[in-house]
Amino acid sequence: MSNRIYVALDTPDLTRAKAIAARVRHHVGGIKLGLEFFSAHGQPGVHAMAEFGLPIFLDLKLHDIPNTVAKAVQALGALEPAILTVHASGGRAMLEDAKAAAPIGTKVIAVTMLTSLDAADLAATGVTGNAHDQVTRLTELAREAGVDGIVCSGAEVAAAKAIWPKGFFVVPGVRLPDGAIGDQKRVVTPRQAMDAGASILVVGRPITQAEDPDTAARAIGATL
Repeated sequence: MSNRIYVALDTPDLTRAKAIAARVRHHVGGIKLGLEFFSAHGQPGVHAMAEFGLPIFLDLKLHDIPNTVAKAVQALGALEPAILTVHASGGRAMLEDAKAAAPIGTKVIAVTMLTSLDAADLAATGVTGNAHDQVTRLTELAREAGVDGIVCSGAEVAAAKAIWPKGFFVVPGVRLPDGAIGDQKRVVTPRQAMDAGASILVVGRPITQAEDPDTAARAIGATL
């Protein structure tokens, strides 16, 4: 993959999403569309964004009983996303069924621990150990379930890659050294993430809220 930056277009505004995609299309490797966008525009919105000719990362973080998730993945099959996310905490059967239901060519990626969470948040939900422990546990589960990879922060990707050398690792929460971290709690620079073993980087606000999004995308790419 020549460009490993996926731009996160987390907006319910289709016109804005298209405008940003048009500006950065030559400086990113793909487009990530999340729950906010999908809730507003559904499959027609995804088709509209696919017209830019970039791979689509459909970040819906599916999490339900195995049969429901499998049927949801089947329903999304016509979109042929390059990447589709489910929650690792849904368990092995759910992960196995999600992968089995996905189109050939779609990478099913298990979300381990959101980068907006820290150890205190884990404890509040009854999970013991720190972020590293949780990501390690869920990486092993995802590998055993036969999905393609995981989403984790740059702080844990090296440990995850050690467990799963052939896994596909998606790292969000990436910020430039002088950038605002927003609602993220575990962030790294793009270069740090790549050096640690990231397969692709998900970059949102540093590009989408920049005064000049295409220049921002080029600047981030230049650090890799």
